[in-house]
Amino acid sequence: MGVCRIIPLGGLGEVGKNMTVYEAEGAIVIVDAGLAFPRDEHLGVDLVLPDFSYLVERESMIRGVLLTHGHEDHVGSLPYLMREVRIPVVVATRLTLGLVKSKLDEHGLMREADLREVAPGDEPFDLGPFRIEFVRMAHSIPDAAAIVLETPGGRVVHTGDYKLDHTPVDGQRTDVGKLAEIGNRGVDLLLGDSTNAERPGVTQSERVVGEAFRQIFPTRTGRILVASFASNVHRMQQAADVGLECGRKVAFVGRSMRKNSNIARNLGYMNVPEDAILRPHELAELPRDEQLILCTGSQGEPMSAMTRIAYNDHPAVHVDPGDTVIISAKPIPGNELRVHDAINRLAKSGAEVLHEDNAPVHVSGHGRAEELRTILGLLRPRAVMPVHGEFRMLAAHAQLAREGGIPEEGIVLAENGAVVELSEHGVRIVDHVEAGMTFVDGLGVGDVHDVALRDRRRLAEDGVLIVVATLASQNGSGGLTAPPELIARGFGDGAEPLLDELREEARRVLVELLDDDVTEIKLLQEHLHDALGGVVYDRTRRRPMILPVLVEV
Repeated sequence: MGVCRIIPLGGLGEVGKNMTVYEAEGAIVIVDAGLAFPRDEHLGVDLVLPDFSYLVERESMIRGVLLTHGHEDHVGSLPYLMREVRIPVVVATRLTLGLVKSKLDEHGLMREADLREVAPGDEPFDLGPFRIEFVRMAHSIPDAAAIVLETPGGRVVHTGDYKLDHTPVDGQRTDVGKLAEIGNRGVDLLLGDSTNAERPGVTQSERVVGEAFRQIFPTRTGRILVASFASNVHRMQQAADVGLECGRKVAFVGRSMRKNSNIARNLGYMNVPEDAILRPHELAELPRDEQLILCTGSQGEPMSAMTRIAYNDHPAVHVDPGDTVIISAKPIPGNELRVHDAINRLAKSGAEVLHEDNAPVHVSGHGRAEELRTILGLLRPRAVMPVHGEFRMLAAHAQLAREGGIPEEGIVLAENGAVVELSEHGVRIVDHVEAGMTFVDGLGVGDVHDVALRDRRRLAEDGVLIVVATLASQNGSGGLTAPPELIARGFGDGAEPLLDELREEARRVLVELLDDDVTEIKLLQEHLHDALGGVVYDRTRRRPMILPVLVEV
């Protein structure tokens, strides 16, 4: 019996950018390659990726990437990873691969990609020293799977995201029989989804949302808009089914909604007749009570369809009194304010807004405490490592494991970068590697440093002050040729007296320094910066970004 090292590079102590490295006998397989969305303090950042440096240094060891399902927080960073290192093979289920192909295509990486499709229940296969098997799990996207890895250090079950939905829309339940059978073989370590570990009871079935749509749609006389994650194929299918029964036509609005619905329909995961689908600009020809709009933007993302509709900025869709907007998703932590702003705007337009707090229009894709207990009971692992969640969620999952009889030494509460060693002697944290985050800013990856974020924060909060002064060249008189000019942004109205004082202060500082024969541009800039910064702080208690510009003529 050997050793397997398990290194989470993302997804622990946070919701998002899930990525776990399994390493044994000089080989690595990677489970998931996700991204996270920026928090408020990440000003101007578009996406947050795991730090790939551990993998870049060990590129020759990589045997492949295994994907549990097609959500962005599990597959979104794959194109960026494939730019950094060569990935011999990407293994995933059919819909997951369909979504990934479209991503790789956008990044121009399809030629380099060897994509292998598996179905849950297929025969196990080998990647290096790892024997791998996929097991069907129910989640809020079809084709989700848990991954069983037979490693030199023992058998590991990596659940991915799951719930125990006994009445899923597509009939594809979590395969509890298979999980029980794997439990009978013996599981050395379980890496389990912890998202809803703090919440008691059981997550409701996806069908509950379909029933809510059946209650809501027939009584509405205006447009109906449903905002959900574009990946929630079953949610879209249920809304479309009820809409068609009520005599409505369907429009998919938002780039990812259109793209994902096309992929899902082409692969047979979604069935909406072609003649029932309208393009957004064709909606104007239909009476309002015959329109059903499925759109992106359930998280209040600034450029998404729902946000643009809420702010009356969408070219094809707008909201009038009597319309109904259903926000069929829960805000990801950090997005609550944006979602509330959108809801307020929609309500102001006269629409009725239904969301999780006032109607049963959303259920989670993650199992609650009772379902986590069931999985622990089926698999009976010797050790448990909670993953996928903020630290409080991981701690709640650890407590469930304790209550389920897992001994204290078999519970691993790790964080990103922990090196967890699994062997016949059990499981323990033996080391720690660098596992930070990488920012994507526009087209650049990893080029937004703390300094840039700090500057953006200061610009946002305190504004900017530019001082332009023209100096005579040093071989002449070496003095000021004109009073300094000031350009200020973010100071608000009534700042003129302060700017006059700053102009005078800049002139005084420069004259004094030049009289003392201080002519080095860098020194003049430093003195100007400090003197003006002091005046602004004394008068306003603010610290704007001050940029002195000195021109020699």
